Amino acid sequence: MSKTLRSPRQRQLLALLVQARQARKLTQAQVAAKLRKPQSFIAKVEGGERRLDVIEFIDLASALRIRPAELIERLLPARGAKRISLKSKE
Repeated sequence: MSKTLRSPRQRQLLALLVQARQARKLTQAQVAAKLRKPQSFIAKVEGGERRLDVIEFIDLASALRIRPAELIERLLPARGAKRISLKSKE
């Protein structure tokens, strides 16, 4: 698996996060304050300089008042693509 920092889906995720922030008329500083982070944290995330871990992603989505699952759904491959089942086979 190749690195994802500059992948098309990573860029798409960043665009979705920026759109969500702007739709709620929030500045980077306001979102950062909700997360108790410096504004530069949001700038680096949105600019693709910094990756989010899953907990940071959930916290950021929550600060933007958007369900993390909604963002993830928009990043999934198109229908018909092979999906991995997490159900155990008994």
